[in-house]
Amino acid sequence: MRRPIKKRPVVSPDVQYGSVDVERLINYVMLRGQKETARKIVYSAFEEMKNAGKEAADPLEVFMTAMRNAGPLMEVRSRRVGGANYQVPREVRPERRVALALRWIIGAARGQKGVPMHKALAQELMLAAKEEGNAVKKREDVHKMAEANRAFAHFAW
Repeated sequence: MRRPIKKRPVVSPDVQYGSVDVERLINYVMLRGQKETARKIVYSAFEEMKNAGKEAADPLEVFMTAMRNAGPLMEVRSRRVGGANYQVPREVRPERRVALALRWIIGAARGQKGVPMHKALAQELMLAAKEEGNAVKKREDVHKMAEANRAFAHFAW
């Protein structure tokens, strides 16, 4: 039997940019309930992006482009058929695409050692907007895995 649909809390837009996606980013950056610290990190990263670009790029546009570039379109899900497990390629729902993109961008930023988080986040967002960086590499790996297992697509449910 399938699980019931989960009622997710509605995220209100952030104060500075009025964007729900920026507030989601803040929530993903947050550790141990320290939301104000997470806000400072994200807004500092946006300031860093504004100052770093030679052409004064809008940090919100860079962020949205980075999310589009880092979010996967296809992924593999495990499916058990007749005693064997198959990696079945599936299309990714839009909410999950956003969640994975944010998770991968923040994971790549946290993976940079010896760099302040706001600088690492700004750098990773700018790289993802240019279709470079670890988050985009992760998306490419997921797409390759889905492409390699295309033969099992008929097992999709």
